[in-house]
Amino acid sequence: MRSAIASFALVVSLLMAIVLAPDNAWADLSRSPAPDTATAYIIAPANGAIVTSPVTVKFGLTGMGIAPAGIDKDNTGHHHLLVDLADLPDLAQPLPSTEHIKHFGGGQTETTLALPTGEHTLQILLANYAHVPHEPPVLSAPITITVESGN
Repeated sequence: MRSAIASFALVVSLLMAIVLAPDNAWADLSRSPAPDTATAYIIAPANGAIVTSPVTVKFGLTGMGIAPAGIDKDNTGHHHLLVDLADLPDLAQPLPSTEHIKHFGGGQTETTLALPTGEHTLQILLANYAHVPHEPPVLSAPITITVESGN
């Protein structure tokens, strides 16, 4: 419930900023610059790991800092976990929240996922205060894990 309220508050604040700001307000939702040395990665599980569900996923980041969604601070962003996503989303637009794109706008650096048995891909994508990926994108290499039955 708290996450839904926070997401609603972010959407309302962004809409108010657009409505009340001058004509160049749309520029504020553009891609934020990222240092070329910034790197996102998955700390755990390891690529190729065989795990049971629920799976704890730990996010890593070097060359930038973490800031919650809605906080516009240079060289920061928040994580989005791409789960079994066949194609990358439009990197010039705010990331949608779907079953395949998990938002961590509170600045979280890990999560626990309930995944069905089978093979899954995981990838981290950092985005700015408005959920728009940075330029250049701060995107981890995808990893593949296999979830086996815990029985």
